[in-house]
Amino acid sequence: MRTAALLAATLAAASLLGGCASVRTLDAAKPGAPLIYAGTRLDWYELHGGCCPKERFGAEAPRHAALDLPASALLDTLLLPFAVATELGIGLGVRGGN
Repeated sequence: MRTAALLAATLAAASLLGGCASVRTLDAAKPGAPLIYAGTRLDWYELHGGCCPKERFGAEAPRHAALDLPASALLDTLLLPFAVATELGIGLGVRGGN
């Protein structure tokens, strides 16, 4: 029973990941958009009445930014070394699958 609950929670979390602000900003590739804690900043911007997230971040904010904020903060923290390296112009040579 515990395994089924864990599996259901994992599947629910994975289905929500596509709406995660951090994932959305990773795909944005907008010149000049923030990189460090970008998803968290996008959620915060939306929660405080930001008018134009697409122009500022290159991505639309999630529909439920308050619910997304903790997950985006966690994911942005995990991705922080990569974001800092990118901001500093250090190429890590990371590529997608072929």
